[in-house]
Amino acid sequence: MAFDAPPALDQLGRWLKQFSSVLVAYSGGVDSALLMAVAHQQLGSDALACIGVSPSYPERERQAALELAQNLGAACRLVPTQEYLDPQYAANPANRCYFCKTDLYDRLRTIAHDDDWAVIIDGTNASDLLDERPGRRAAQEHAVRSPLAELGFTKEQVRQMAQHLGLTVWDKPAMACLSSRVPHGTPIQPELLHRIEAAEDVLVALGFRQFRVRHHGDIARLELPPADLARALELRDTIVARIAATGYRFVTLDLAGFRSTAGAEPLISSAGTPA
Repeated sequence: MAFDAPPALDQLGRWLKQFSSVLVAYSGGVDSALLMAVAHQQLGSDALACIGVSPSYPERERQAALELAQNLGAACRLVPTQEYLDPQYAANPANRCYFCKTDLYDRLRTIAHDDDWAVIIDGTNASDLLDERPGRRAAQEHAVRSPLAELGFTKEQVRQMAQHLGLTVWDKPAMACLSSRVPHGTPIQPELLHRIEAAEDVLVALGFRQFRVRHHGDIARLELPPADLARALELRDTIVARIAATGYRFVTLDLAGFRSTAGAEPLISSAGTPA
């Protein structure tokens, strides 16, 4: 059955209008951008987009998210977080996202309480529910609602609705936090995240849209879509020189290509065991 964006947007608008005010956990990705835009349409000044600011969130993403909100005339607030000070988060366990989201939602819950916002919402969609996401437990513990998931909207449907609204991020690739570039068990430190961010900024400056720079000690392992591998090889000298300048000794191109999950695992030796 074909998906019709306008009725779906009306459905989302009605969901939001049941509340006197909403606080949107906003990152600038297509999911939260759609929520921010529709909430602003429906509620005006009674909708507030909050951006969690931490070393795991690239500066370029923050600037783009702010610009989009400003272009739409939507209210937006920066909310500094300190999840990196939590030893449980810094140890980088498999459920690291739970501790990160707990810190963010603690702060958003305080804002909601102090300023009388009726509900906190996030951009989780129905497709996300198919994956194991430790951050979902933190959302549930803080009574954060997920209208896109509750209404059954998939990622593709979210993109179609965002395109219908003319949002520039409708086809933006998913961009997980910088900590996801670090193998579980390797401690998370702000300085390390800044290095990864600088390395990924190199790829942005060269025109790549979808990528990951995976951190493995002195090695930066670049994941790019297969269609971009040839261009990366053409720019090999430039990429190596610029990423090496960020502090990496070796720069490698992963021939397996880009994958949004399971990409930060430890390197595997020729014997098939972690190197």
